Amino acid sequence: MTRARWAMVALVGVAVAAALTWTFLREPAAPAPPPGPVATVLGWTPQVSLLAGDGVGGLRDGAAAQARFADPYGLVLDAHGVLYVADAGDNNRIRRVFADGRVDTLAGQGEGWRDGPALQAQFNTPSGIALDGAGNVFVADTGNHVIRRIGTDGVVSTIAGDGTAGYADGPAAQARFDGPMGVAVDAGGRVFVADTWNDRIRVIEPDGQVRTLAGGDAPGNVDGAGVGARLDTPVALALDSHGNLLVADLLNGAIRRLAPDGTLDTLLARGSLLNGPLALAVTHDDVVYASDFDGKVVQLSALGHVVDLTGASAQPRFSRPSGLALDADGGLYVSDAASYRVHRLRALAAGATPAPSLIGPAADAALPDTGGRWPLAPQLGWHEVVGTLGEVRGNFSGESRHHLHDGFDIRGDVGQTVLAMADAKVSSPFPSWSVGGQAEGLSLDRLRYIHMKVGRDARDRAFDARWPQLRDLDGKLERVRVRRGTRFKAGEPLGSINRMAHVHLSVGAGGFQRNAVALGFVGYADSFAPRITDVAVLDDLDQPIKAGANGRVPIPRVGPGVQIVVEAWDQVDNNLPRRRLGAYQVGYQILDAAGTPLAGYEQPRFNIVFNRMPREDSATVVAYAPDSGITVHGSAVTRFRYLVTNTVRDGLVETGRWQPEALPAGDYIIRGSARDYSGNEAIGERELNITVLP
Repeated sequence: MTRARWAMVALVGVAVAAALTWTFLREPAAPAPPPGPVATVLGWTPQVSLLAGDGVGGLRDGAAAQARFADPYGLVLDAHGVLYVADAGDNNRIRRVFADGRVDTLAGQGEGWRDGPALQAQFNTPSGIALDGAGNVFVADTGNHVIRRIGTDGVVSTIAGDGTAGYADGPAAQARFDGPMGVAVDAGGRVFVADTWNDRIRVIEPDGQVRTLAGGDAPGNVDGAGVGARLDTPVALALDSHGNLLVADLLNGAIRRLAPDGTLDTLLARGSLLNGPLALAVTHDDVVYASDFDGKVVQLSALGHVVDLTGASAQPRFSRPSGLALDADGGLYVSDAASYRVHRLRALAAGATPAPSLIGPAADAALPDTGGRWPLAPQLGWHEVVGTLGEVRGNFSGESRHHLHDGFDIRGDVGQTVLAMADAKVSSPFPSWSVGGQAEGLSLDRLRYIHMKVGRDARDRAFDARWPQLRDLDGKLERVRVRRGTRFKAGEPLGSINRMAHVHLSVGAGGFQRNAVALGFVGYADSFAPRITDVAVLDDLDQPIKAGANGRVPIPRVGPGVQIVVEAWDQVDNNLPRRRLGAYQVGYQILDAAGTPLAGYEQPRFNIVFNRMPREDSATVVAYAPDSGITVHGSAVTRFRYLVTNTVRDGLVETGRWQPEALPAGDYIIRGSARDYSGNEAIGERELNITVLP
């Protein structure tokens, strides 16, 4: 090629390059791809806000804060921000909570099994709830043993199950389930079912065939495939982004994972932070939220990290968080079934402190209508009371202040039949426990009956078919499996007293127990004035400050202050003289040397009041001084020494001290006070002479 031609090629190349460069500069850059969803933060501090429910059981639509639920269980949120709630109990409806706070009823009218127009249909104890891509609502209708669908046309239909408790695969109309509680729907329209009391995971295919995916003839805890795998009381389901079906395996205390290839493994095992998972929700990046029987909500990351969200906040735990749902902003919704409320949890800014929230049932909610009945015959006659709410209890390892007594003890004979005090429905998915143990009991709506052989007489024979017994290969009784949704009438037998020779009656949601005396037992009377036997003060090392030669106890005027201890006990009418009970409320006053109350102490400061159980484990050592309880082996006398400068009342637990620095030095009197639930004022050695030092 000649020199001239090389020059021509070079000029053309420069021109082309210039043209391309000009085109590149003039044309707008291609838009950046849209950002993906934000990664889920682990261990965020939640602010709990009330979404709906006034904490009183009932049925009321309308404004969210005034709405009422009977047993708000499963939750699901649609694309428009409408939250669907499976409301069981006596309501048996599917409710909606709209973004503006309004609550209404989508479907259901009374307890039963009826398809048809939504507001004429009937359900029986709906539990889990799910949505498909078209907006149809699917319901695990536990008490009817079927799976229902509420179509976008407003018609309720039964898509699988014949209404009889049992186990059968095959065409949907002939299939059988046993108390199904969990349901989930995938993008292909397959409906997955947690068949709770069959201990299986089932699927309803789009063609209407029902198949078993995992689980066998008996409960167990075995990973594997198909019928070789074992579960124990699966109660909730959720799908992750890979098509894995996550299972809340309640009595195994585990979260299990069923892969698309049919293999079941364990994602989170017993012994973690989770104690009996109740509900599940999964984020876009496969972070799992789970709630449990302890009232916790935990996070489980894809890498296996477990974080207790509720433990990280200043809020108390929930009573029975039975449903979970997530919104697009990462907000978490929780249905607290035993508190009749639905909450939303949102993340606080780093370093922010959560504000108090309405958690738990309303403090003034009506108690169960027992008609004054006792849990023993004669139900309308007197029985001896042998334990009251808030009494100090020890353990079997020498700790005399191990826990607070959370109920009301009624003496009975071993083998005596325990009777239902009110009409009630089983709401818990785990209503009976500790078969054969001393703490065996039954949860029947808001009443718990403990220290009895559940559902059977003294010879371990079941009362009727409502008390299925699970036995091992040797015939030994392993469990009494009472289904959620089972109903009992007042006066029906619930069990027989075991070797503890009394019925422990607990009233109210777990962690929010109320004083059972408020039920109003027929024949119960209390004209006995509580006895105060000692008033003392403790120094900053919890040691008693002894009186000086003048008989007065010297109190430093400055410093950390002192703790005031009032020892007291109570009885009720017709109890055995040796039967000492704890006081209902205990407090103190400060008087001048002449016995006149100082300003601010005109009335006793009752800091210890057992109107409601506190949830904190520390409450026992906050309420009682170190030498409380049964402190001598073999002793039958319990000492109730109350730390009245601390606070244990209305569910609160706080420590405190009396600090006399504002008083002039001189002589004063500390007067102890105690009252029982009937209002009787204590008598006895109520006063302690003290000297506030200069």
